[in-house]
Amino acid sequence: MSDQDSLRILHCFRSPVGGIFRHVRDLAEHHHKAGHKVGILCDSTTGGAHEDALFDNIRPYLDLGLTRTPIRRSVGPSDLIAFIRCANEIKSLQPDIIHGHGAKGGAFARLIGSRLRVSRSRVARLYSPHGGSLHYSSSRLSGKFYFALERWLEHFTDGLAFVSDYERKAYLEKVGATKTRNRLIYNGLLENEFNDIVPDNSAADFLYIGMMRQLKGPDIFINALIRAEQITGRPLTAVMIGDGDEKAKYAEMLLQSGRSERVTMHAAMPVSQALKLGKTVIVPSRAESLPYLVLETLAAGRPVVATNVGGIPEIFGPDSGALVPPEDEEALAQAMALSVQQPEKLNEYMPDKSELRNRFSADGMAERMIAFYRECSA
Repeated sequence: MSDQDSLRILHCFRSPVGGIFRHVRDLAEHHHKAGHKVGILCDSTTGGAHEDALFDNIRPYLDLGLTRTPIRRSVGPSDLIAFIRCANEIKSLQPDIIHGHGAKGGAFARLIGSRLRVSRSRVARLYSPHGGSLHYSSSRLSGKFYFALERWLEHFTDGLAFVSDYERKAYLEKVGATKTRNRLIYNGLLENEFNDIVPDNSAADFLYIGMMRQLKGPDIFINALIRAEQITGRPLTAVMIGDGDEKAKYAEMLLQSGRSERVTMHAAMPVSQALKLGKTVIVPSRAESLPYLVLETLAAGRPVVATNVGGIPEIFGPDSGALVPPEDEEALAQAMALSVQQPEKLNEYMPDKSELRNRFSADGMAERMIAFYRECSA
C-alpha cells in the first residue's frame, strides 16, 4: 500500500477494559498489517496487570503510539483538563480518522476532530456507542440529558459505526433518526479462536466472566446459583472472574450466603484461560451491546446461558432456549439447573460454529471498517 492510500487512524476511548478494548485491539492489529498507521488514546487510571499485558501485545501495531491520560467516567470539571490534553496530543498526530468509542470517547473524538477541522484538517470523525449512553432509560432525566447530548454531537459526526442491530435501533429510538451516514459492522473473532477449549477435570459447574459491576449482573448470578442448588438438590460450584469497584460487595454476598468456599473469585484473565475453569458460562447482564465474551465462548465450543438483552439474540436467534429474560433470577436458575441435569439439551440450543465464523470474522470486520473510514473521509 502506498503512503497516499494509507490512513492515519486514532482510536479514542475512556476505559481500556472489556469489549471496547478488545474491539480496538483487533482493529489496530488488522489495520496495521494492512499498511495503515494506528494509535490509541485512552484513560490512564483504569485497568490493571491484565490490561497492561494486553497493551504490551499491541504496541508493535501502534505506529501513532499509545497515549494515556486521566479521563473520568462521570461528566465533571476535570473533563476540561482532559479535553485540552487530548486535543494537543491528537493535533500533533495529524490523523485522517479519529474514531471515538463509548460515550466519553465519542464526545472527545468528535469535538476535538471538529476543532481540527476549523484549522483546515480533513480528519473524519466517527463514533461507535458500544452501548454507552444508550443503556440509559429515555423516561429518566439522566437519559434525556445524554440523548440530547448525543443528538447535538451528531452535528460533529461524519459516520456512526454500530456493532449490533440492537444498538442501531436503540440509537434511532432514543436519540432520533440519524442525519449522518451509519453502518452495522459486527464484532469479529480471529480464526484461532474457533478452536475448541476443553474444561479442566476440576472445572466448576458455572463460570462468570466480566466486570464486577451491577450492569453485568454478578448479584443475579449469585442469587440464581443459590436457587439452582435448591432445584437440583445438590451443592453447585462456580468461578467468578473479573475486576471492578464493586467486587468486594459480591465477595460479601458470597460470604453471607455461605457459598464463598464453593464459589471462587479471580482477577481478570484471558478468556481462553478462563474457559478452562468452568463448564457452562453464564452471562446475566442487565444490558449489553454485542459482547465478545459470548462470541468467544461459543467459538470455543462451550455452552452459554445468557440474558436476552442487547445484541445477544442476534448471535443465538431471538427464540433460543439458551436465553432468559433479564433480571429474572428464577428463569436463570432453571436454565442453570438444566445445564447440570441435561447438558445435552443445552448444547442443542448453541448456534452452529461455521455460521458464527461466517458472520463474526475479525478480517471481515476490519475490511468493512476501512471501507467505511474511506467513505467518511470522502
